[in-house]
Amino acid sequence: QLQACGGGLVQAGASLTLSCAASGRTFSSHTMAWFRQAPGKEREFVAGIRSTGGYTYYAESVKGRFTMSRDNVKNTVSLQMNSLKPENTAVYYCAAGRIPLVETTRSRYAYWGQGTLVTVSS
Repeated sequence: QLQACGGGLVQAGASLTLSCAASGRTFSSHTMAWFRQAPGKEREFVAGIRSTGGYTYYAESVKGRFTMSRDNVKNTVSLQMNSLKPENTAVYYCAAGRIPLVETTRSRYAYWGQGTLVTVSS
């Protein structure tokens, strides 16, 4: 089970950190990812991190501004978002998949959190 939190309303240029807590003893064997879904749009990949935490991959639109990390002791992942833009407004979802590499396809992730809303005002 995944529980995401940390969303909120911020102004453009601000920072926000999302967190996702996972239950279960196999967290460290799962690749984790963040996806987002803006109103009227498809859910899209944002960032992912391999099970060991040694490799991260980002969507081009967030590269250099967002940083994903994980703590395999606390069973958590985080998404540090800097320099937020109004177009980053979306519901952000954390996802887990028992896959060896970070993948950008939603269907590769078997477990999903409930989503947390991020609203960036201009």
